Amino acid sequence: MIQYLTNPEHLKLRLFIEGNVIGVFTGLTIALFRYLLELSEKNLPRGYHYLSEHPVYIPLWFTALLLIGYIIHRLLKADGMISGSGIPQIKGVLLGRMDMHWARVLVLKFMGAVMGIGAGLSLGREGPSVQLGACLGQGLGRLTHRSYEENHYLLTAGAGAGLAAAFNAPLAGAIFCLEELSKDFSTYVLMGAIAATVTATTVTQFFFGMEPVFHMGDIPVAATGSVYLLLILLGAFVGFLGLGFNRMLVVSLDAYAKSPLKAWQKPLVPLTVAGVLGFFLPELLGGGSPLVDALVEHEYVLGFLLLLFAGKFFFTMLCFGSGVPGGIFLPMLVLGALGGALFAKLAVACGVLAPQWTVNCIVFGMAAYFSAVVKSPVTGAILIMEMTGSFDHMLSLMLVSMTAFLVAEWAGSEPVYDMLLNRSLQTMEKARAYIKGSR
Repeated sequence: MIQYLTNPEHLKLRLFIEGNVIGVFTGLTIALFRYLLELSEKNLPRGYHYLSEHPVYIPLWFTALLLIGYIIHRLLKADGMISGSGIPQIKGVLLGRMDMHWARVLVLKFMGAVMGIGAGLSLGREGPSVQLGACLGQGLGRLTHRSYEENHYLLTAGAGAGLAAAFNAPLAGAIFCLEELSKDFSTYVLMGAIAATVTATTVTQFFFGMEPVFHMGDIPVAATGSVYLLLILLGAFVGFLGLGFNRMLVVSLDAYAKSPLKAWQKPLVPLTVAGVLGFFLPELLGGGSPLVDALVEHEYVLGFLLLLFAGKFFFTMLCFGSGVPGGIFLPMLVLGALGGALFAKLAVACGVLAPQWTVNCIVFGMAAYFSAVVKSPVTGAILIMEMTGSFDHMLSLMLVSMTAFLVAEWAGSEPVYDMLLNRSLQTMEKARAYIKGSR
Protein backbone atom coordinates (compact mmCIF):
# COMPACT_ATOMS: atom_id res chain seq x y z
CA MET A 1 0.00 0.00 0.00
CA ILE A 2 2.83 2.40 0.89
CA GLN A 3 4.61 1.62 -2.38
CA TYR A 4 1.34 2.23 -4.22
CA LEU A 5 0.88 5.68 -2.68
CA THR A 6 4.51 6.73 -3.17
CA ASN A 7 4.30 5.99 -6.88
CA PRO A 8 4.42 9.35 -8.77
CA GLU A 9 1.53 8.17 -10.93
CA HIS A 10 -0.72 8.23 -7.85
CA LEU A 11 0.16 11.78 -6.75
CA LYS A 12 -3.44 12.98 -6.92
CA LEU A 13 -4.65 10.22 -4.62
CA ARG A 14 -1.80 10.94 -2.20
CA LEU A 15 -2.63 14.66 -2.24
CA PHE A 16 -6.26 13.83 -1.49
CA ILE A 17 -5.29 11.71 1.54
CA GLU A 18 -2.72 14.25 2.75
CA GLY A 19 -5.27 17.02 2.22
CA ASN A 20 -7.63 15.30 4.63
CA VAL A 21 -4.87 14.99 7.23
CA ILE A 22 -4.05 18.69 6.84
CA GLY A 23 -7.74 19.51 7.08
CA VAL A 24 -8.11 17.73 10.42
CA PHE A 25 -5.17 19.47 12.06
CA THR A 26 -6.02 22.85 10.51
CA GLY A 27 -9.63 22.53 11.61
CA LEU A 28 -8.63 21.79 15.19
CA THR A 29 -6.10 24.65 15.25
CA ILE A 30 -8.48 27.20 13.76
CA ALA A 31 -11.31 26.01 16.02
CA LEU A 32 -9.20 26.94 19.06
CA PHE A 33 -8.14 30.18 17.38
CA ARG A 34 -11.76 31.13 16.63
CA TYR A 35 -12.89 30.18 20.13
CA LEU A 36 -10.35 32.46 21.78
CA LEU A 37 -11.15 35.37 19.47
CA GLU A 38 -14.92 34.97 19.87
CA LEU A 39 -14.40 34.80 23.63
CA SER A 40 -12.63 38.15 23.57
CA GLU A 41 -15.23 39.54 21.16
CA LYS A 42 -17.98 38.79 23.67
CA ASN A 43 -16.12 39.88 26.80
CA LEU A 44 -14.35 43.00 25.53
CA PRO A 45 -17.54 45.16 25.52
CA ARG A 46 -18.38 43.87 29.00
CA GLY A 47 -14.90 44.80 30.14
CA TYR A 48 -15.20 48.36 28.87
CA HIS A 49 -18.62 48.66 30.45
CA TYR A 50 -17.14 47.56 33.76
CA LEU A 51 -14.26 50.03 33.40
CA SER A 52 -16.73 52.84 32.67
CA GLU A 53 -18.44 52.10 35.97
CA HIS A 54 -15.16 51.57 37.86
CA PRO A 55 -12.70 54.09 36.34
CA VAL A 56 -10.15 53.38 39.05
CA TYR A 57 -9.12 50.28 37.05
CA ILE A 58 -8.59 52.14 33.74
CA PRO A 59 -4.83 52.71 34.30
CA LEU A 60 -4.46 48.99 34.98
CA TRP A 61 -6.15 48.15 31.65
CA PHE A 62 -3.90 50.50 29.69
CA THR A 63 -0.89 48.99 31.44
CA ALA A 64 -2.10 45.57 30.25
CA LEU A 65 -2.40 46.91 26.69
CA LEU A 66 1.17 48.23 26.83
CA LEU A 67 2.35 44.83 28.08
CA ILE A 68 0.51 43.11 25.22
CA GLY A 69 2.21 45.49 22.78
CA TYR A 70 5.65 44.69 24.15
CA ILE A 71 5.01 40.92 24.01
CA ILE A 72 3.86 41.24 20.38
CA HIS A 73 7.06 43.16 19.61
CA ARG A 74 9.12 40.33 21.08
CA LEU A 75 7.20 37.79 18.99
CA LEU A 76 7.80 39.85 15.83
CA LYS A 77 11.48 40.12 16.69
CA ALA A 78 11.67 36.33 17.05
CA ASP A 79 10.31 35.83 13.50
CA GLY A 80 9.33 38.64 11.13
CA MET A 81 7.30 36.22 8.99
CA ILE A 82 4.42 36.49 11.47
CA SER A 83 3.81 40.20 10.84
CA GLY A 84 0.65 41.45 9.18
CA SER A 85 -1.77 39.23 7.31
CA GLY A 86 0.45 36.30 6.43
CA ILE A 87 -1.03 35.82 2.96
CA PRO A 88 1.71 37.84 1.18
CA GLN A 89 4.28 35.71 3.01
CA ILE A 90 2.60 32.53 1.77
CA LYS A 91 2.65 33.87 -1.78
CA GLY A 92 6.34 34.67 -1.34
CA VAL A 93 7.07 31.11 -0.18
CA LEU A 94 5.18 29.68 -3.16
CA LEU A 95 7.23 31.89 -5.50
CA GLY A 96 10.45 30.68 -3.90
CA ARG A 97 11.33 34.20 -2.74
CA MET A 98 10.78 33.62 0.99
CA ASP A 99 11.28 30.81 3.45
CA MET A 100 9.23 29.95 6.52
CA HIS A 101 10.08 27.98 9.67
CA TRP A 102 6.68 26.35 9.90
CA ALA A 103 6.69 25.28 13.57
CA ARG A 104 7.98 28.60 14.90
CA VAL A 105 5.62 30.66 12.74
CA LEU A 106 2.71 28.43 13.74
CA VAL A 107 3.20 29.08 17.46
CA LEU A 108 4.20 32.75 17.28
CA LYS A 109 1.50 33.74 14.76
CA PHE A 110 -1.18 32.07 16.87
CA MET A 111 -0.05 33.88 20.02
CA GLY A 112 0.45 37.28 18.38
CA ALA A 113 -2.88 37.28 16.51
CA VAL A 114 -4.86 36.17 19.57
CA MET A 115 -3.34 38.94 21.70
CA GLY A 116 -3.59 41.70 19.10
CA ILE A 117 -7.09 40.99 17.76
CA GLY A 118 -8.30 39.95 21.20
CA ALA A 119 -7.21 43.33 22.58
CA GLY A 120 -9.50 45.06 20.08
CA LEU A 121 -7.28 45.84 17.08
CA SER A 122 -9.16 46.21 13.79
CA LEU A 123 -7.66 43.12 12.19
CA GLY A 124 -9.19 39.89 10.96
CA ARG A 125 -8.71 36.21 11.75
CA GLU A 126 -8.61 35.03 8.15
CA GLY A 127 -5.03 36.05 7.25
CA PRO A 128 -3.56 34.37 10.34
CA SER A 129 -5.84 31.37 9.71
CA VAL A 130 -4.49 31.05 6.17
CA GLN A 131 -0.90 31.23 7.41
CA LEU A 132 -1.55 28.78 10.26
CA GLY A 133 -3.05 26.28 7.81
CA ALA A 134 -0.14 26.82 5.41
CA CYS A 135 2.31 26.11 8.25
CA LEU A 136 0.57 22.82 8.98
CA GLY A 137 0.60 21.89 5.29
CA GLN A 138 4.27 22.74 4.98
CA GLY A 139 5.00 20.88 8.20
CA LEU A 140 3.40 17.68 6.89
CA GLY A 141 5.40 17.95 3.68
CA ARG A 142 8.72 18.47 5.42
CA LEU A 143 8.17 15.84 8.10
CA THR A 144 7.36 13.26 5.42
CA HIS A 145 10.21 14.49 3.16
CA ARG A 146 8.02 15.34 0.18
CA SER A 147 9.41 16.88 -2.99
CA TYR A 148 9.66 20.65 -3.45
CA GLU A 149 6.64 20.64 -5.78
CA GLU A 150 4.49 18.46 -3.52
CA ASN A 151 5.44 20.62 -0.53
CA HIS A 152 3.94 23.57 -2.37
CA TYR A 153 0.73 21.66 -3.07
CA LEU A 154 0.41 20.77 0.61
CA LEU A 155 1.17 24.33 1.74
CA THR A 156 -1.49 25.66 -0.64
CA ALA A 157 -4.02 23.10 0.57
CA GLY A 158 -3.33 24.12 4.17
CA ALA A 159 -3.78 27.79 3.32
CA GLY A 160 -7.17 27.10 1.73
CA ALA A 161 -8.16 24.96 4.71
CA GLY A 162 -7.31 27.86 7.04
CA LEU A 163 -9.60 30.23 5.14
CA ALA A 164 -12.37 27.64 4.96
CA ALA A 165 -12.18 26.91 8.70
CA ALA A 166 -12.10 30.61 9.60
CA PHE A 167 -15.34 31.40 7.76
CA ASN A 168 -17.18 28.07 7.30
CA ALA A 169 -16.52 28.51 3.59
CA PRO A 170 -15.02 25.33 2.02
CA LEU A 171 -15.74 26.28 -1.60
CA ALA A 172 -14.29 29.77 -1.18
CA GLY A 173 -11.19 28.24 0.42
CA ALA A 174 -10.62 25.99 -2.59
CA ILE A 175 -11.26 28.78 -5.11
CA PHE A 176 -8.91 31.04 -3.13
CA CYS A 177 -6.13 28.49 -3.67
CA LEU A 178 -6.70 28.57 -7.42
CA GLU A 179 -7.55 32.23 -8.02
CA GLU A 180 -5.27 33.99 -5.53
CA LEU A 181 -2.43 31.65 -4.52
CA SER A 182 -1.58 29.48 -7.53
CA LYS A 183 -3.33 31.71 -10.11
CA ASP A 184 -3.72 28.61 -12.24
CA PHE A 185 -6.38 25.91 -12.49
CA SER A 186 -4.23 22.97 -11.46
CA THR A 187 -5.92 19.64 -10.78
CA TYR A 188 -3.12 18.84 -8.30
CA VAL A 189 -3.80 22.03 -6.34
CA LEU A 190 -7.54 21.38 -6.56
CA MET A 191 -7.28 17.79 -5.31
CA GLY A 192 -5.45 18.70 -2.12
CA ALA A 193 -7.38 21.94 -1.60
CA ILE A 194 -10.84 20.38 -1.87
CA ALA A 195 -9.95 17.59 0.56
CA ALA A 196 -8.38 20.01 3.06
CA THR A 197 -11.09 22.68 2.93
CA VAL A 198 -14.02 20.30 3.26
CA THR A 199 -12.39 18.38 6.12
CA ALA A 200 -11.30 21.55 7.97
CA THR A 201 -14.80 23.01 7.68
CA THR A 202 -16.34 19.78 8.93
CA VAL A 203 -14.09 19.88 11.99
CA THR A 204 -14.91 23.51 12.83
CA GLN A 205 -18.63 22.92 12.27
CA PHE A 206 -18.46 20.20 14.91
CA PHE A 207 -17.53 22.92 17.42
CA PHE A 208 -19.40 25.95 16.08
CA GLY A 209 -22.33 24.47 14.18
CA MET A 210 -23.36 25.07 10.58
CA GLU A 211 -24.62 28.63 11.04
CA PRO A 212 -23.11 31.18 8.61
CA VAL A 213 -20.67 33.74 10.01
CA PHE A 214 -23.02 36.65 9.32
CA HIS A 215 -26.70 36.58 10.30
CA MET A 216 -28.56 38.44 7.57
CA GLY A 217 -32.07 37.02 7.95
CA ASP A 218 -34.26 36.90 4.85
CA ILE A 219 -32.59 38.46 1.79
CA PRO A 220 -34.93 39.30 -1.13
CA VAL A 221 -33.96 37.78 -4.48
CA ALA A 222 -33.26 40.29 -7.26
CA ALA A 223 -35.42 39.41 -10.24
CA THR A 224 -35.99 42.59 -12.26
CA GLY A 225 -33.89 44.63 -14.67
CA SER A 226 -34.16 47.81 -12.63
CA VAL A 227 -32.70 46.07 -9.57
CA TYR A 228 -29.78 44.75 -11.63
CA LEU A 229 -29.07 48.30 -12.81
CA LEU A 230 -28.90 49.41 -9.19
CA LEU A 231 -26.57 46.50 -8.44
CA ILE A 232 -24.20 47.72 -11.15
CA LEU A 233 -24.29 51.20 -9.61
CA LEU A 234 -23.68 49.64 -6.18
CA GLY A 235 -20.66 47.73 -7.52
CA ALA A 236 -19.24 50.92 -9.04
CA PHE A 237 -19.89 52.95 -5.87
CA VAL A 238 -18.27 50.42 -3.52
CA GLY A 239 -15.51 49.77 -6.06
CA PHE A 240 -14.54 53.45 -5.98
CA LEU A 241 -14.56 53.33 -2.17
CA GLY A 242 -12.21 50.34 -2.34
CA LEU A 243 -9.63 52.21 -4.42
CA GLY A 244 -8.48 54.12 -1.37
CA PHE A 245 -7.78 50.98 0.67
CA ASN A 246 -4.54 49.89 -1.03
CA ARG A 247 -3.24 53.42 -1.30
CA MET A 248 -3.81 54.18 2.36
CA LEU A 249 -2.17 50.89 3.33
CA VAL A 250 0.99 52.10 1.59
CA VAL A 251 0.71 55.49 3.30
CA SER A 252 0.32 53.81 6.69
CA LEU A 253 3.22 51.41 6.16
CA ASP A 254 5.45 54.27 4.95
CA ALA A 255 4.45 56.44 7.89
CA TYR A 256 5.43 53.78 10.41
CA ALA A 257 8.66 53.01 8.51
CA LYS A 258 9.72 56.68 8.47
CA SER A 259 8.50 57.54 11.96
CA PRO A 260 11.00 58.06 14.80
CA LEU A 261 9.22 55.33 16.78
CA LYS A 262 11.34 52.40 17.87
CA ALA A 263 10.25 48.90 16.91
CA TRP A 264 8.83 48.10 20.35
CA GLN A 265 6.77 51.30 20.35
CA LYS A 266 4.91 50.69 17.07
CA PRO A 267 2.43 48.07 18.36
CA LEU A 268 1.66 50.37 21.29
CA VAL A 269 0.16 53.04 19.01
CA PRO A 270 -2.89 51.09 17.75
CA LEU A 271 -3.32 49.34 21.10
CA THR A 272 -3.52 52.70 22.90
CA VAL A 273 -6.00 54.00 20.33
CA ALA A 274 -8.04 50.80 20.76
CA GLY A 275 -8.13 51.44 24.50
CA VAL A 276 -9.59 54.91 23.91
CA LEU A 277 -12.07 53.78 21.25
CA GLY A 278 -13.39 51.11 23.59
CA PHE A 279 -14.99 53.84 25.70
CA PHE A 280 -16.32 56.06 22.89
CA LEU A 281 -16.85 53.95 19.75
CA PRO A 282 -16.58 50.25 20.62
CA GLU A 283 -18.21 49.27 17.31
CA LEU A 284 -14.80 49.78 15.67
CA LEU A 285 -12.95 47.25 17.82
CA GLY A 286 -11.92 43.82 16.58
CA GLY A 287 -12.55 42.31 13.17
CA GLY A 288 -16.07 43.71 13.05
CA SER A 289 -18.47 40.83 12.37
CA PRO A 290 -20.90 42.02 15.11
CA LEU A 291 -21.03 45.38 13.34
CA VAL A 292 -22.19 43.73 10.10
CA ASP A 293 -25.00 41.99 11.97
CA ALA A 294 -25.88 45.29 13.65
CA LEU A 295 -26.25 47.01 10.27
CA VAL A 296 -29.05 44.57 9.46
CA GLU A 297 -30.72 44.76 12.87
CA HIS A 298 -30.59 48.56 13.35
CA GLU A 299 -31.25 51.49 11.08
CA TYR A 300 -28.38 53.95 11.54
CA VAL A 301 -28.58 57.56 10.37
CA LEU A 302 -26.38 58.63 7.46
CA GLY A 303 -24.01 60.65 9.63
CA PHE A 304 -23.30 57.73 11.96
CA LEU A 305 -22.71 55.40 8.99
CA LEU A 306 -20.15 57.85 7.63
CA LEU A 307 -18.49 58.02 11.04
CA LEU A 308 -18.34 54.22 11.28
CA PHE A 309 -16.91 53.91 7.77
CA ALA A 310 -14.24 56.56 8.28
CA GLY A 311 -13.41 55.30 11.77
CA LYS A 312 -13.12 51.66 10.70
CA PHE A 313 -11.07 52.62 7.66
CA PHE A 314 -8.46 54.72 9.45
CA PHE A 315 -8.30 52.49 12.52
CA THR A 316 -7.62 49.48 10.25
CA MET A 317 -4.83 51.42 8.54
CA LEU A 318 -3.35 52.36 11.91
CA CYS A 319 -3.44 48.75 13.09
CA PHE A 320 -2.13 47.05 9.97
CA GLY A 321 0.65 49.57 9.35
CA SER A 322 2.16 48.77 12.75
CA GLY A 323 2.98 45.21 11.63
CA VAL A 324 0.93 43.51 14.35
CA PRO A 325 -0.14 39.96 13.34
CA GLY A 326 -3.64 40.12 11.89
CA GLY A 327 -5.51 40.04 8.59
CA ILE A 328 -7.45 42.55 6.51
CA PHE A 329 -10.11 40.23 5.05
CA LEU A 330 -12.70 40.85 7.75
CA PRO A 331 -12.13 44.62 8.08
CA MET A 332 -12.44 44.78 4.29
CA LEU A 333 -15.78 43.00 4.41
CA VAL A 334 -17.01 45.30 7.19
CA LEU A 335 -16.03 48.36 5.12
CA GLY A 336 -17.87 46.86 2.16
CA ALA A 337 -20.97 46.30 4.30
CA LEU A 338 -20.80 49.91 5.51
CA GLY A 339 -20.33 51.10 1.93
CA GLY A 340 -23.38 49.09 0.88
CA ALA A 341 -25.38 50.54 3.77
CA LEU A 342 -24.36 54.07 2.72
CA PHE A 343 -25.43 53.37 -0.87
CA ALA A 344 -28.76 51.97 0.31
CA LYS A 345 -29.38 54.95 2.59
CA LEU A 346 -28.76 57.39 -0.27
CA ALA A 347 -30.78 55.34 -2.79
CA VAL A 348 -33.76 55.05 -0.42
CA ALA A 349 -33.62 58.80 0.26
CA CYS A 350 -33.67 59.46 -3.49
CA GLY A 351 -36.67 57.15 -3.90
CA VAL A 352 -34.95 54.70 -6.29
CA LEU A 353 -34.64 51.82 -3.82
CA ALA A 354 -37.22 50.22 -1.57
CA PRO A 355 -36.08 49.92 2.09
CA GLN A 356 -36.35 46.11 2.07
CA TRP A 357 -33.42 45.98 -0.38
CA THR A 358 -31.04 47.51 2.17
CA VAL A 359 -29.90 44.10 3.40
CA ASN A 360 -29.03 43.17 -0.22
CA CYS A 361 -26.82 46.24 -0.52
CA ILE A 362 -25.03 45.34 2.72
CA VAL A 363 -24.36 41.77 1.56
CA PHE A 364 -23.38 42.68 -2.00
CA GLY A 365 -21.27 45.60 -0.79
CA MET A 366 -18.99 43.13 1.02
CA ALA A 367 -18.35 41.19 -2.18
CA ALA A 368 -17.78 44.38 -4.17
CA TYR A 369 -15.25 45.85 -1.72
CA PHE A 370 -13.35 42.57 -1.52
CA SER A 371 -13.21 42.32 -5.31
CA ALA A 372 -11.98 45.89 -5.71
CA VAL A 373 -9.20 45.48 -3.14
CA VAL A 374 -8.08 41.85 -3.63
CA LYS A 375 -9.13 41.66 -7.31
CA SER A 376 -10.38 38.09 -6.92
CA PRO A 377 -14.07 38.47 -7.87
CA VAL A 378 -14.94 34.77 -7.97
CA THR A 379 -13.49 34.14 -4.50
CA GLY A 380 -15.27 37.26 -3.22
CA ALA A 381 -18.67 36.25 -4.55
CA ILE A 382 -18.45 32.66 -3.30
CA LEU A 383 -17.03 33.73 0.07
CA ILE A 384 -19.92 36.12 0.76
CA MET A 385 -22.42 33.55 -0.45
CA GLU A 386 -21.11 31.03 2.08
CA MET A 387 -20.60 33.53 4.91
CA THR A 388 -24.16 34.85 4.67
CA GLY A 389 -25.94 31.69 3.55
CA SER A 390 -27.41 33.63 0.60
CA PHE A 391 -27.19 30.81 -1.93
CA ASP A 392 -29.91 32.27 -4.17
CA HIS A 393 -27.85 35.35 -5.03
CA MET A 394 -24.89 34.04 -7.03
CA LEU A 395 -25.80 36.03 -10.15
CA SER A 396 -26.18 39.27 -8.18
CA LEU A 397 -22.97 38.68 -6.23
CA MET A 398 -21.03 38.03 -9.43
CA LEU A 399 -22.53 41.13 -11.04
CA VAL A 400 -21.47 43.52 -8.28
CA SER A 401 -18.11 41.74 -7.85
CA MET A 402 -17.22 42.02 -11.52
CA THR A 403 -18.35 45.65 -11.63
CA ALA A 404 -16.13 46.53 -8.68
CA PHE A 405 -13.28 44.51 -10.21
CA LEU A 406 -13.58 46.45 -13.48
CA VAL A 407 -13.51 49.74 -11.58
CA ALA A 408 -10.26 48.64 -9.92
CA GLU A 409 -8.88 47.53 -13.29
CA TRP A 410 -9.82 50.83 -14.88
CA ALA A 411 -8.07 52.73 -12.08
CA GLY A 412 -4.94 50.56 -12.42
CA SER A 413 -5.16 49.35 -8.82
CA GLU A 414 -2.79 46.51 -7.90
CA PRO A 415 -4.16 43.50 -5.97
CA VAL A 416 -3.54 44.18 -2.30
CA TYR A 417 -1.65 40.97 -1.53
CA ASP A 418 0.58 41.35 -4.59
CA MET A 419 1.27 44.92 -3.56
CA LEU A 420 2.19 43.87 -0.01
CA LEU A 421 4.37 41.02 -1.30
CA ASN A 422 6.26 43.28 -3.72
CA ARG A 423 6.81 45.79 -0.94
CA SER A 424 8.19 43.11 1.37
CA LEU A 425 10.50 41.77 -1.33
CA GLN A 426 11.82 45.26 -2.06
CA THR A 427 12.50 45.80 1.64
CA MET A 428 14.36 42.48 1.80
CA GLU A 429 16.47 43.40 -1.24
CA LYS A 430 17.39 46.77 0.25
CA ALA A 431 18.38 45.11 3.52
CA ARG A 432 20.58 42.58 1.68
CA ALA A 433 22.20 45.33 -0.39
CA TYR A 434 22.91 47.33 2.77
CA ILE A 435 24.48 44.33 4.53
CA LYS A 436 26.56 43.50 1.44
CA GLY A 437 27.72 47.11 1.10
CA SER A 438 28.73 47.38 4.77
CA ARG A 439 31.08 44.38 4.55
